[in-house]
Amino acid sequence: MHQTPHITLEAIGVSKRYATHDALCKVDLTARCGEVHGLLGPNGAGKTTLMRVLLGLVRPDGGRVRLFGREIDAGGPLPDCVAGLVDVPAFYPYLTGRENLALLARLDGAKGPTRRAAVDAALDQTGLASRADAPVTGYSAGMRQRLGLAAALLRSPALILLDEPTSSLDPAGAADVRALVRRMANDGAAVLLSSHDMAEVEELCARVSILHDGRVIFSGTIDELRSRAPAAVHAIRTSDDCAARIVATWSQGVRIGTAADGGFDVAADSEALDAYVIALGRAGIAVRALERRVRSLESLFLELTMEGAHCADLAPASGSTPDEPDWELAS
Repeated sequence: MHQTPHITLEAIGVSKRYATHDALCKVDLTARCGEVHGLLGPNGAGKTTLMRVLLGLVRPDGGRVRLFGREIDAGGPLPDCVAGLVDVPAFYPYLTGRENLALLARLDGAKGPTRRAAVDAALDQTGLASRADAPVTGYSAGMRQRLGLAAALLRSPALILLDEPTSSLDPAGAADVRALVRRMANDGAAVLLSSHDMAEVEELCARVSILHDGRVIFSGTIDELRSRAPAAVHAIRTSDDCAARIVATWSQGVRIGTAADGGFDVAADSEALDAYVIALGRAGIAVRALERRVRSLESLFLELTMEGAHCADLAPASGSTPDEPDWELAS
């Protein structure tokens, strides 16, 4: 019998107000052991404020936070197995990365060989071992981000809160951090990961909460989110675009629209798109280019946060601006 993973973190009705601005409004959120929970939202949605509240760095105006079943107070001690990375990490610039981590481990109570082993493991896990003995003043923004993650890993956390941990990282570094996050969850840790990158959240997370203007506008599994998403939009070029448009009128679940940069746009789920491409081949029409313009979950995210309209109205990823699409729904 499948068992629901144990709830490690629980926020209940958390609210925070600054002057006349509601940074958080009655936010509910849970994180479970062995899962990555994505906290998604545009800049200013309240993600970092919520992270600070959950880590006890900011006192909420209302609501409660429970870690491992126990309620926490702002400013009070966190359990030893909780760690977090919020905002841009700060370190002593004249100390090396290793020395900074050793100092943090010592302040956390680690001693002698245990401290050295924890520091070495954190440096190795974050890919900083080769630069560990260089002063932090010479670190790039991405390296400082890795060092912040290493500092969080010193505690071998059962719960880790990461505020946009791949920001400032190059693609290879971001891929390394995502792999590390997956490993931590596979080893049983609960991970709360904030991001404004829907693709990253889709790749890593079993559950997701979307914040907008301090409010939760969606909370559920990634599959539940996908079920609400509109069809992805693809740009297509063929050997005969006019004939390809006609074929689209025979294809179920396919909508076509204009594109300023040649060809036309197709909105369809994966099964309908596959069937349409097969139909083009059978009609003797070659597909010369097929490129995804807008992912379906990205479209839904924009709709939910009111930062964009339907995927049909979005500009292509290449940066050119399409004509206002005139979508046709095939029968």
